[in-house]
Amino acid sequence: MPRLLAVVGAVTRPGRLDAAVRFASDCAEALPDVSATVLSLAGHRVSFADGRPLEGYADDTARIVGAIASADAVLLASPVYRASFTGALKNLLDLTPLEALRAKPVGIVAMGATSHHYLGVDWQLRAVLAWFGALVVPTSVYLESGHFQDGRLADAAAAAALTDLVRALVAMTGHARDQAGPPPLSAGRG
Repeated sequence: MPRLLAVVGAVTRPGRLDAAVRFASDCAEALPDVSATVLSLAGHRVSFADGRPLEGYADDTARIVGAIASADAVLLASPVYRASFTGALKNLLDLTPLEALRAKPVGIVAMGATSHHYLGVDWQLRAVLAWFGALVVPTSVYLESGHFQDGRLADAAAAAALTDLVRALVAMTGHARDQAGPPPLSAGRG
């Protein structure tokens, strides 16, 4: 049974992005034999990456990184923050070992007020995920404020795009990890 972990990479009170990620999680749960979990960084305490082993953190850090490592696919969602993804999400990825995302299907969801920064999160997060050697879905989903009504995802095209992203992630879980191509340079090739 594929396990999808959806991470809302914001520490602000859950709002529209959280609602959209929960919609994506519901889409995953509607597929046969798929389980999905939403993990919002706003509800957890993650330490600043300072080089300690994960066991050295007394908060939620090790548990959250463990959830990423044990998932079969990961959906990373971030609001646009200063034309990029959030520092909270970057910090979580700094704490995450290479093996946790190596050859793992990962999807990207970004959200901004308008389409002005629609590629900011995408291209910067893809570079970080390439360092891990993650299998990133070729296209991401960008949500705008106008896609929501009363805090809920109301735009049919945006909902369809999220559904397609979830289906792609689940379909990609069937690949053999040892056939995902060469290891990333960060893994060493010697």
